[in-house]
Amino acid sequence: MSLEGRKALVTGASRGIGADVAKALAKAGAAVAVTARTEEVTDKRLPGTIHSVAKEINDAGGKAVAIKIDVRDPESIAAGVKASAEALGGIDIIVNNAAILVPGTLESVQPRHLDLIWQIDGRGPLLVMKEALPHLKQAGRAHIINVSSRAGVFPGPGPYENPRAGGGFYGMIKAGLERYSQSLAMELQPDKISVNVLSPQGRIKTPGNVWAENDRENPNLDFEEAVYMAKGAVWLCEQAPDYTGHILFDEDLCKEKGL
Repeated sequence: MSLEGRKALVTGASRGIGADVAKALAKAGAAVAVTARTEEVTDKRLPGTIHSVAKEINDAGGKAVAIKIDVRDPESIAAGVKASAEALGGIDIIVNNAAILVPGTLESVQPRHLDLIWQIDGRGPLLVMKEALPHLKQAGRAHIINVSSRAGVFPGPGPYENPRAGGGFYGMIKAGLERYSQSLAMELQPDKISVNVLSPQGRIKTPGNVWAENDRENPNLDFEEAVYMAKGAVWLCEQAPDYTGHILFDEDLCKEKGL
């Protein structure tokens, strides 16, 4: 199914995976709301804004609007989804990509960091879907893609040959998002709304991914594009809505489907 006439909202789309997915959806014919909280560059390690990505799409002949959404803020989510639907004439694709990583162990983590990762990586996608749901139902055929990570894969029982500490909070939230995505897929199947999870097969060196190790004053801007994530997202949105409830990895999907 073509994406001509489709209307997509992508979170975390000012750079990295979100920007690449937004561009790919637009190239495939969808009008795209490029959403994130970044409207101007304040850190040289994090180039790109919602306005620069929307401009790139429009300059290439696509259709995009830049809408500020801070997924940590429920009011910003509600206002941003409403503004996106008004600008595009509806919404029938949601890509929940915005996320942060909280390092540390149970011993070292700060309560405010736990609040932060829950608000952005957990509550944020839930509220985006909740606010968008009336528009998705009205569309008659819609797709939700929740971006996850290999960190969400359960490591299995020990003992472990190479035990490591830290990073478990991100995996915890992503595993929860995957579990809820399948529950929501069952719930929304009668409404012809598919819900699928798409994860990078491995590390993609996006600005956010390498931020902590990049030089603040003289950053390396040779980032990797999320090619397989972009192709996989387009393919998912081309499927009939009964293709739902899948937990997928980008490279495997692209190889299997010849993308």
